[in-house]
Amino acid sequence: MPQSRPMPGIGARCHELRVNDAGSNWRIIYRIDSDAIVILEVFAKKTRATPKTVIATCHKRLKEYDSAGR
Repeated sequence: MPQSRPMPGIGARCHELRVNDAGSNWRIIYRIDSDAIVILEVFAKKTRATPKTVIATCHKRLKEYDSAGR
């Protein structure tokens, strides 16, 4: 069964969903808003720590999403 944990280092209401597949351990970084679930990144986890490039991508996408003025 997938597991989820908070990711406050990425932003408020952000979480990491862990999905284990036969060939890879997948991660889905997402944020829960009142009217949407925003998928920020999906990647295969290969190391214990979340790669800095993934965190930077999530920050960039959150900034773009929030400034779009939904």
